[in-house]
Amino acid sequence: MKDLRTEHLAGGENVQLLGLLSFYLEQEQRFQPREKGLSLIEATPENDNAFCSRLRNAKVEDLRSLANFFGSCTETFVLAVNVLDRFLALMKVKPKYLSCIDVCCFLLAAGTVEEECNIPCVHDVIRISQCKCTASDIKRMEKIISEKLHYELEATTALNFLHLYHMIVLCYTSEWKEILSLDKLEAQLKAYHCRLVFSKAKPSILALCLLNLEVETLKSVELLETLLHVKKHSKINDTEFFCWRELVFKCLADSSPECCKPDLKKLVWIVSRRTAQNLHNSYYSVPELPTIPEGGCLDESESEDSCEDMSCGEESLSSSPPCDQECTFFFDFKMAQTGPGVWPSS
Repeated sequence: MKDLRTEHLAGGENVQLLGLLSFYLEQEQRFQPREKGLSLIEATPENDNAFCSRLRNAKVEDLRSLANFFGSCTETFVLAVNVLDRFLALMKVKPKYLSCIDVCCFLLAAGTVEEECNIPCVHDVIRISQCKCTASDIKRMEKIISEKLHYELEATTALNFLHLYHMIVLCYTSEWKEILSLDKLEAQLKAYHCRLVFSKAKPSILALCLLNLEVETLKSVELLETLLHVKKHSKINDTEFFCWRELVFKCLADSSPECCKPDLKKLVWIVSRRTAQNLHNSYYSVPELPTIPEGGCLDESESEDSCEDMSCGEESLSSSPPCDQECTFFFDFKMAQTGPGVWPSS
């Protein structure tokens, strides 16, 4: 078997990649959502007044729709999910605030990742998402999220590990470059992010499980040997690896083939005047978001006293769609299901 530390690569690329891997491994725990907070979300029953895992997953689907609509890269979507989960694992929020938080996480991620010319306009995002909050609300919520996360937005994510593992594998077996598609792997990773349970996994393990399953389908002993050494270098124990690998395999088996296909086109929508008139100009009329008290942080107590009561009257953000309608306000991106007055074009 190859030894990743002694195998010769031109220009010392091997040493550089392993050095970057070591850096990612040091950083990943720092940017993982708080497991206790995620467990509380999982344990919350589904009702109109509580934030549960179903609503979280719906909000991530909305993030994916926003990223597709505005042509954002996969890194923006993955980072937005990371910011969302880290914030929700620290704060107890009511469902009526989720749309505003969701949009803010997308804008924060886009501002961190995208080139300035590709960062969506705040008013455009508000209008498309129908989040029913003002630009001022967005600005203030962005500040709240940033402060709670100590302005540490450039996180080490599973996508970073996936790209790095892919590069390491191809350094030793470049003939698989066209077959081991990174676009396909990214699409699968986005599908996993739409399930809360995978936010509990270490990014390094999630990425390695995903790549391992793809390599197994290729039946390449050489690739599997390389991944085995990557696993050893990453100090991933077998029990943890195989546990998450089983969950990843089950998710892949249960997922629709369509959701794991790479996005080959940037979606462009032409909206008719009638449709545009029907879009709610909510940022012109909705009052500002109330201040969030510091008591909203999750602590050791699970009582209602630790919950956020972010309400300021019926006409505030509480007018957002009820929980069973939370993910219905986006345009349907399926080409065959466009509504009246809306036509897709590539």
